[in-house]
Amino acid sequence: MDAANAEREDRNVSDLVEVVARQDRSVPVCELRGELDASNVDRVQTALLDCVTKDVPGLVLDLTDTSYLDSAGVRILFDLARRLRARRQELRLVVPPDGVVRRVLVLTALADVVPVDEETDDAVRALRARR
Repeated sequence: MDAANAEREDRNVSDLVEVVARQDRSVPVCELRGELDASNVDRVQTALLDCVTKDVPGLVLDLTDTSYLDSAGVRILFDLARRLRARRQELRLVVPPDGVVRRVLVLTALADVVPVDEETDDAVRALRARR
């Protein structure tokens, strides 16, 4: 297996969703691409928590390319926010204003608990300001 295939395999959490992690200076940014549902939430949560070390201000979770989010997915986002708060870190979500995921976040009141930005750069800047 070549390096490109190994990297792709590491990023695939399931056939439905892919977690793509990167670092923007001191801030981890994870993109969730695909569908987050009950069949993959545990693996996604583990992948997201693995991205956040104790020395960073929090996590930017980019849901721009997330096409589906069910109640199990919403539950892990609430849980992730709670866990990070307990470590004095913050979860910031990136969601387009007109997307289906934005409506889910508003209806479940997650958007009232977790800051939501329209652009990744804004979320990263806000977390860097916490330092």
